[in-house]
This record gives sequence, C-alpha cells and structure tokens, in this order.
Amino acid sequence: ARCRPAGGRFSGLEMEPQAPAASKITYIYTPDYIKRCDFLSKVTSRASMVHSLIASYGLLNYMRVVKPRVASMEEMAMFHTDAYLEHLRKISEDGDDDDPESAEYGLGYDCPTAEGVFDYAAAVAGATLTAAQCLMDKKYQVAINWPGGWHHAKKDEASGFCYLNDAVLGILKLRKKFDRVLYIDLDLHHGDGVEDAFSFTSKVMTVSFHKYSPGFFPGTGDVTDIGMGKGRYYTVNVPLEDGIQDDLYYQICESVLKEVYASFNPEAVVCQLGADTIAGDPMCSFNMTPVGVGKCLRYILNWELPTLVLGGGGYNHANTARCWTYLTAVILGKTLSSEIPDHEYFTEYGPDYVLEITRSCRTDQNDPQRIEQILSTIRGNLKNVI
Repeated sequence: ARCRPAGGRFSGLEMEPQAPAASKITYIYTPDYIKRCDFLSKVTSRASMVHSLIASYGLLNYMRVVKPRVASMEEMAMFHTDAYLEHLRKISEDGDDDDPESAEYGLGYDCPTAEGVFDYAAAVAGATLTAAQCLMDKKYQVAINWPGGWHHAKKDEASGFCYLNDAVLGILKLRKKFDRVLYIDLDLHHGDGVEDAFSFTSKVMTVSFHKYSPGFFPGTGDVTDIGMGKGRYYTVNVPLEDGIQDDLYYQICESVLKEVYASFNPEAVVCQLGADTIAGDPMCSFNMTPVGVGKCLRYILNWELPTLVLGGGGYNHANTARCWTYLTAVILGKTLSSEIPDHEYFTEYGPDYVLEITRSCRTDQNDPQRIEQILSTIRGNLKNVI
C-alpha cells in the first residue's frame, strides 16, 4: 500500500508563505478517523479538540493530508499474539465486559471493554502504519499521527489505556526500510511496552524520559534498565521526579540525545510526545509547557531524519490540544498568534482563551546531583554501543 494524499486543500487563517520544507510534512487525517478516536473513554473527544485547533490556526494548509487505512489482522500480528487479537475482536463485537478471559489479557479497569474497541485500535494502528509508509516512500520527512502513541500495550496484554501498541507496529514497519530506528518517548509515563518489544535487539534503541517514583505507573524505567542480550545498552531510561520545568528538562534531553545520536547513528526516528507532562494535567506531576517540549522536538528535527510523530497521554484536553497544535507549528516552522481562534471548541479554552500554558507553583524535586549521576551513568552505558 502506497501513501496517498487525501483529496482537497483546507481553508484556514492567513499565514506567511509556505515554507519550502512544508511539502515534506504529512498529517494523517480523515473526519471518520478522528471520530473513531474520540471513542476512547479516557480521552473522549480529545482527538476532535486537537484536530479542530490545528485546523483553526490554518496549519492544514501547510501539510499534505493523508487518509489512513485500517490495520489488517496480519499487520497487527507483526507484534501482538493471535489469541489476544482474536479475544479483542470477540469482545468488541459482543460488547461483552464480563468475559472471564478478559482479565488475563489486561482488559478491565484501565482498559475497559466496549463494543467497537477493536475497530478503534485497528484504526489507530493503521494510521501509524500509514504514517510509517509515507516515510518509507521518501515522499515526506515528518509524518504526524496525534491520536497514536499508545506505548504501554504488550504483545498479549492491554495496559494503561492502550489496547494495541501502534508505536511498536510503526517501528517494525520502518525497520523494513531503515536498519536502525530510534524511539524517543517524552510522555510522563515510562514507555514500557515499546521497551519490552525491543529490549533484545540492537537495531532499535529506545530512549524514555519519564516520572519514576514508587507506586507510579508502570513502575519500570530505572536508569539501570538497559536492555538484554544483543540489546544490552540499547535501552536508555531517564527517570525524573515531580516538578521538572522546561529549562532543566531540555538540558537533560539535549545531553542524552546528543550522546544517543553519536553512538547509535539512527536512520529513522519515532517520537512519542505525550502531553501529560504539561502543567495543569490531572496527573499533577511535571511542570512543563509546550515550549520546553518544542525545544526538544526541534533538536530531534535538526537531525533531518525521517521522523514519525505520535501523541500519547494528555488528560487535560484543552492543554493537550494547545501542546500538539504548538508542536505542529514547530514542525512546520510557523509562529502562531496567542489568541485561540474561534472554532467549535473555543469555549473549552477559557477563561483566558490563549495558546500559552502557565506553569504551576509546583516545586522541582529533581536533585542536581542525582541528575548528574543519571547522565553520567547513561554516558558510560552508551560507550558500549557498537
């Protein structure tokens, strides 16, 4: 299947002339896809809010919009077990939330079963595979699928609101074209499902920046978790404490990614940019703004490698839309006006109706000495990467 643009252009606000590189950016979208992504109970209507804000700023004029396809069972089985996929399809068709087998597949509390959940998961997986194909065809340098990034799902188990691991499927797809793929996870939570999938290989390096604290989900991702077998040293974890702000986060991110790039020499990149790190998120942990995440993303984009951009967490929906709209503008090299444009969800952005997010007064609990120890350990580990 080739990467095919959806028909038509999109109207929006007047903006400066199209940047030369804009034709190299693709955005995975159809109205039906966004509607299907609104289904997920933990983030109901979030996909529509994100897309509507991106559209209201006129950013669709500067990207090639590509229609996603739905992932086939065969494609999903590149990572997930047949038994798990069959069970997910069965309960999705029946709308059965009392199936006794569901618990062994992680379905229940964090990942409730409901009619249509399989179709939702297959749509997200298919969109990420569509984005990966666009990069493989070398028509585009950056492919964006904001409703993707469900990084906790295991091969035979749903976990942490994630039914299928579209990030793993996207990486496996890219590996058919690119020898070394780098996965960078900036979500608040450890990217455990992606790490587990590739912990034994030296062809995929996973790098996760996340909160690591007793009792905090998923409870993995210490700096000492470095991969196994042939994949030893190809797993990088950066455990952080509550309250971290933009400047320190970027310093850490730049320090780690500089060493990662030099040692691993990736050919393609997958970025998971969960917005639950942003101030105002119900997780009440980090104290970031989109500007800090944007600096990290700019650093990655400066490598000029094929880059797949995914969403992830983000449970303050207005702030998640602000964040991913700002990051879309970063990718496009555009500057957005502070005032939120009038659109369907305008009233959700009160009382200030601006794009910027203000930090909270939460104290940064990251000890500089501990951060330096973590960075020193990572530098030492990466010296072993061949």
